[in-house]
Amino acid sequence: MTTNTRSGPLDDVTIIDCSMAYAGPFGTTLLADLGANVIKVEPPGGDGFRAVAPYPPDYAHAFKHQPTGADYGAPFASVNRNKRSICLDLKEADDRQVLLQLCERADAIVENMRAGVMDKLGLGYEVIAARNPSIVYATVRGYGDPRTGDSPYAQWPCLDVAGQAVGGFVEATGDLSPVAIADIYPGTLMALGLVTALLRARQTGKGDFVDVAMVDSMLTLLKSNVTQYSLTGREPNPGRRALVPFGLFPAADGRVSIAAPVERHWQILCEAMGRQDLITDERTSSNAKRAANQDFTEAQVAAWTSALSKQQILAAIGGKVPCGPANTMQEVFADPHNAARDMLQPCTLPGDNPEVVLTGSPIKFAGAPTGLYQAPPRLGQHTQEILEEFGISR
Repeated sequence: MTTNTRSGPLDDVTIIDCSMAYAGPFGTTLLADLGANVIKVEPPGGDGFRAVAPYPPDYAHAFKHQPTGADYGAPFASVNRNKRSICLDLKEADDRQVLLQLCERADAIVENMRAGVMDKLGLGYEVIAARNPSIVYATVRGYGDPRTGDSPYAQWPCLDVAGQAVGGFVEATGDLSPVAIADIYPGTLMALGLVTALLRARQTGKGDFVDVAMVDSMLTLLKSNVTQYSLTGREPNPGRRALVPFGLFPAADGRVSIAAPVERHWQILCEAMGRQDLITDERTSSNAKRAANQDFTEAQVAAWTSALSKQQILAAIGGKVPCGPANTMQEVFADPHNAARDMLQPCTLPGDNPEVVLTGSPIKFAGAPTGLYQAPPRLGQHTQEILEEFGISR
């Protein structure tokens, strides 16, 4: 639900967010959606992700003049709502002291710079923990931090495509994911690790250093592939499945997903297709046989689905067999599920901009509302407000 005030089970948690781009901000946005007071620390030029298109109508105006509109594009907005922005130049001693003062009263700090950068600035974990022993210091790095395991690539820069490739995800799936999975998943794991360490800190008074490597997170997604390779020595073939049918099939107006490896579901699917013969056919009478004859099985299902629209397929097997349409964004916006789950939330951007839609929080609680309450901030929009709130003079 869209609210006007910060609420949620983490509403007593303060997080200093020094992360930029996508992985770190994705994780801190999850925490902000759950009610955490997330203070985004940005350099004088701002998080570079602000400049990534597409932009709202008055984006150019906001940079030509004193910012009154949204000085950011859609990607930045998607992972920085529910945060406040303070502008600090961490190359300057006075601003480094401000950050340390913020950390003295915070529960956690998050950053996703390369290993050693914050240490060189005099803002590493040990320095901050000396000022606040209970603080949780969480990081997302390409290859991790030497404190938890010194990778030979620890100093290498890393973006999503490298994380997907080095972590084995690309060869396991057959291609790069167009969705930045090597940013999204480590950001999610970081948020989980932070909350876990925070729980322990509140029990013991002692914080911790939480480290998530983008490459490690990709390998974690491949648990089955790792075990399979260790037993057989064979590389998994992303085109072959152990569960059949289990995938996307053509429809007259797009594609549908169908999963019917369970015999009960396979029987229902065969009856809907008018192909009861496939229930007892030696090539398709069990999942093991269907997997051994995957091409044949999938061809039989595709012959049926391709002659029907997505809605006709759903009318035949929806609610009986695990299935669903491959929705376009237009169809996602029209799907009543997303309205019922409050997953598309309107947001009014600063300045003369039309209302935009941001995703709602997928983590919901019966007794603690979560969701969108504040538009993504302009650069440094809350600097003075935050300084006063923490009693810091500058």
